[in-house]
Amino acid sequence: MAGRRGTLLGAALVLLSTVAFGGPSAQAATTSSAAAPLWFDGAAAAEVSVNGTRFTDGYGREVVLRGFNVSGETKLEENGGLPFASVADARASATALRSLTGGNAVRFLLSWAHAEPEPGKVDTAYLNAATEQMKAFLDAGLRVFPDFHQDLFSRHLFHKDSWYTGDGAPRWAVQAGGYPVESCGICFLWGQNITQNQAVKSATRDFWHNRVLNVGTPTGTVSVPVQDAFLDTAQKTMTHLARSLTAEQFAGVVGFNPYNEPFAGEYTQGQNSRTWERDLLWPFYEKFRARMDAAGWRDKPLYAEPNMFWNANLDLAKQPGGFLDAGTFGPRYVFNTHFYDQKAISNIFMWGKAADGQYATDFGTVRDRSSALSTAAIVSEFGHPMNGLTADKAPTVVKAMYQALDSRLPGASWWTSAARSGPVLSSTQWQWDIYSGRHREAMNGNPDKMLTEGDAWNDEDLSAVALDASGKAVLRQDARLIDRLYPGAVAGRTLAFGYEDRSRDGSSVLSWNRIPGSMPNTARLVGSGRYGVLVWRSEGATAAPTQLHLPNGFTASSTTVVSDLGTVTGPPEYTAQGRTADHPIASAAEPGATDARRLLLSAPAGADSAGTLHYALVADGTAAPTAELRAAAQRELTAWAAGAGFPVS
Repeated sequence: MAGRRGTLLGAALVLLSTVAFGGPSAQAATTSSAAAPLWFDGAAAAEVSVNGTRFTDGYGREVVLRGFNVSGETKLEENGGLPFASVADARASATALRSLTGGNAVRFLLSWAHAEPEPGKVDTAYLNAATEQMKAFLDAGLRVFPDFHQDLFSRHLFHKDSWYTGDGAPRWAVQAGGYPVESCGICFLWGQNITQNQAVKSATRDFWHNRVLNVGTPTGTVSVPVQDAFLDTAQKTMTHLARSLTAEQFAGVVGFNPYNEPFAGEYTQGQNSRTWERDLLWPFYEKFRARMDAAGWRDKPLYAEPNMFWNANLDLAKQPGGFLDAGTFGPRYVFNTHFYDQKAISNIFMWGKAADGQYATDFGTVRDRSSALSTAAIVSEFGHPMNGLTADKAPTVVKAMYQALDSRLPGASWWTSAARSGPVLSSTQWQWDIYSGRHREAMNGNPDKMLTEGDAWNDEDLSAVALDASGKAVLRQDARLIDRLYPGAVAGRTLAFGYEDRSRDGSSVLSWNRIPGSMPNTARLVGSGRYGVLVWRSEGATAAPTQLHLPNGFTASSTTVVSDLGTVTGPPEYTAQGRTADHPIASAAEPGATDARRLLLSAPAGADSAGTLHYALVADGTAAPTAELRAAAQRELTAWAAGAGFPVS
């Protein structure tokens, strides 16, 4: 306790010597995208590696990846398995994602069926087109991790009059498999095909067992081990990307997701989900890891998904898994999982709305597996339908998911238990599809089943974006929910983070994280506005600043920051020459963005030794609070941080 108080006393002396900014001169932060690049932007910042249970950038800062999946269009045929109809659309989508959400990462979907339309022959035209679309996101300042996506193994398993469809494997792999005519029986959700459709189950089983397929070609029959064919195509794809991207663009490619939502299909005698992960899934990832190394991706991690049922929130669906027998991952693998609330989607097991702390346990399990595996974690899919019987739950379900990504605590106990908040989880929401509601997809090639609504995919409708009547990208969900304050890069180790977005459920304001009555000045400063609190401990390893994305509405004139580093309303613009002792708190344009902003927090030179505790409250509430109110809130927050029980190291 004495050591902790000593550290806080040192921080307090620093803040007393720091200028508290405010007044007219601090209100003129520019939003121009033409500003000179800052010294800590570029390839070193874009690079991401795994350091223990954290992502870190080239400056050693702890990184949180936040963004979306791009995009469900890859599952469809109307654009040939590409996310976009054109590179221009890809650029417009990337710009909109940065501007409307402040996201810094995307999971970029690829199609095996289009990459390898004939066994052993890669379609370079498809790879060229996919690469050019990927560049649009990299050039917009977004990190990218590609995903060879599959759902229900392949669309070619499904006949033209089927109720459902799939994507993934090429036609030749399905034709050679000799699978039964697909049928799901009585299925109300497309996902039931996973466990009820014999064609899907058999084809999936064959993939994991690397069945040798006898494939007819114009020159005769060739024998093709199906998993080996996939691995060959993946290696060629990664080689193509490494050679086609510039060094700076390739720095922004932060790994590869080999296989979406893996499941066994069918277990062999005596096998269960845990042994299947151990004996078939993990060896597949080791093979893919070797292909990454051979393709020039040695320094980039593999995003390994466990059995998709390991963390289901329906007990009847839950199965053992999460790589219980894989030992520790180390820096070459990331623990990569999905989460959807099947109770809320079904409308059978959850009648009401999601509430404060709804998913604290589920996402706490993700953090626990990350810790046990000694690697970073990411939730690369989550969300809720925007249409249908349970669409009314979406505002609360998605809010509760973001809350659980930010902290393992409910809002009701965040202030009293912040030391147990845990790491902030990286995530990519499903999904970002600018064509939402505008598709023209012939389902399973059937011109009489032209799908135009929602995602044009098995009656799904989860896109957070769409185009309005003028062709402008607009959010379909509350901007306060989607465009969030989050710590994109932290110069040290994050100890706690919480954000109250004040998003809406209809006309109701959802306020789950209330400032305690023991901090009246802080509560007064925040008022009814949005606010977030970040607590971190310096590791003394970098001069690059801590940065948080500033949502739209956190304007130059209204944003207030109260920190051990100082206080300010209207953070001044960070200069291209770098910070000075007079500017520990500043703002700047997000790199690659047109109007998105970020907050930059820099400890005074020589004053940020390893072990120093820092905090920052960021609010868009009370307009122009007085210096006296900021100082009073600062005293409350300093006392709170000193008594919160944050670990010394």
